[in-house]
Amino acid sequence: MMLKKWAMLVISFLLVSGISVSPVDRVQAAAKKTEIIVSAAASLQDSLDKIAVQYEKLHPDIDLVFNYGASGTLQKQIEQGAPADLFFSAGDKQMTALIGGGLISENKQLLKNQLVLIVPSNSKTAITTITQLTDKAFKKVAVGQPESVPAGQYAQQSLTAKKVWDTLQNKLVFAKDVRQVLSYVETGNADAGFVYKTDALTSKKVKIALTVGGHVHKAINYPVGIIRESDHQAEAKAFYNYVQTKAAGSIFTSYGFSLAN
Repeated sequence: MMLKKWAMLVISFLLVSGISVSPVDRVQAAAKKTEIIVSAAASLQDSLDKIAVQYEKLHPDIDLVFNYGASGTLQKQIEQGAPADLFFSAGDKQMTALIGGGLISENKQLLKNQLVLIVPSNSKTAITTITQLTDKAFKKVAVGQPESVPAGQYAQQSLTAKKVWDTLQNKLVFAKDVRQVLSYVETGNADAGFVYKTDALTSKKVKIALTVGGHVHKAINYPVGIIRESDHQAEAKAFYNYVQTKAAGSIFTSYGFSLAN
């Protein structure tokens, strides 16, 4: 009988201890997580979100927080002191500016992409050259704001090379990033738009009408860099290294990117 009482007391103690300690353990575990802020070009959102899931499984002590937007906008934020540990740019220009300002401690060319012209998926207009955008069939053409959106800069370079940039001024609808260009074409607010191949592949509401030749615009490179003022240099370096692995590379290529090396 005495043994039974002791057994009941032990069981009761374990139950009470489990209930009281478990929530504290969870809070402590959460408190130990290191938050890594990643500023990245909007065109990388789908691939980086997927990579983050895999990375956080391997590193449960890390919490990856993404700030997606136009590369030029992100560049300005970093220059103005906005918190960031890593920067993924959709163009060399923005990364070069930060390197020149002494704000990047380490960087590498990571990916490449292609500029494409998209139209609504139900469009029956055949396009063989971007000069056709001057036709009456195209009333609105969406492009990223050239001042801050690399895809907009590549579109401007391409249209200028074909001598139709000035002609199209009354038709152009400017967007804050490539995802907004994609949305404009998806919703019918634009008859065509310039985005990256990777963005076009994410939507069933649009189709690629034309791949713009690389000879009419600068190479579309995606460099990644570690912010010099990051408070988490070791953790930032670890993720910087991970996005260069085969595991991450296979995810990037599955979304239409090509690897720089």
